[in-house]
Amino acid sequence: MLRLHDPRTGRLEGLPRAEVLRVHLLDGTDVRALVVADLLRRVAERGRRSVLLSGAHEDASDYGVAPLYPEAPDRADIYVSPRAHEANELTLVVPPASGASDVDPLALRLAFLAVPYREPLALETETADAAASRLRAWRADVAGWASAPGRPMHRPSVTEAETALADDLDTPAALDVLDRVASDESIAPGAKLETFIHLDLLLGLNVVADIGRTA
Repeated sequence: MLRLHDPRTGRLEGLPRAEVLRVHLLDGTDVRALVVADLLRRVAERGRRSVLLSGAHEDASDYGVAPLYPEAPDRADIYVSPRAHEANELTLVVPPASGASDVDPLALRLAFLAVPYREPLALETETADAAASRLRAWRADVAGWASAPGRPMHRPSVTEAETALADDLDTPAALDVLDRVASDESIAPGAKLETFIHLDLLLGLNVVADIGRTA
């Protein structure tokens, strides 16, 4: 069950019980918050919840984010805000990312996910470049595994990553799982491929981008 940090109680709390979970980004949120909200939507939908994500943001499809519903609900179930928000509803507080970088938007998405969403994030050149290198390496690995015999996903790794994401969106732990899968020689290449694809539906990094490309 997905649980999120609730600033009102200081504890992890389950999602509000609503037929459609309404998540709204407040004014002042940046692209980092948008990525976190998109991640929340993906994880909640993996848990078979319907999610309506709304907010006044420009197109962010380059960051793997589907278009938002433009109209704010009369009352949201979860708010996403750059600072503490006085509301009766649960609020995800996502500090804006400082600094800038010109790396690929999905590499920036990875840089955002590599840091717990409640912590400050300074986008230094080294941080962005490291994320870009990590994503390139994963894409190259996935492209190589795609030619291997098919195998079922590595269920223990999938469970570990999904458990981390359900624990207040612990993306650094989930990303570490991918690193371990990539380097674990005991896991068949076909199983690595299926594991990466399955988890990328949550992380939204397009790790399959290089499949079929020639050098």
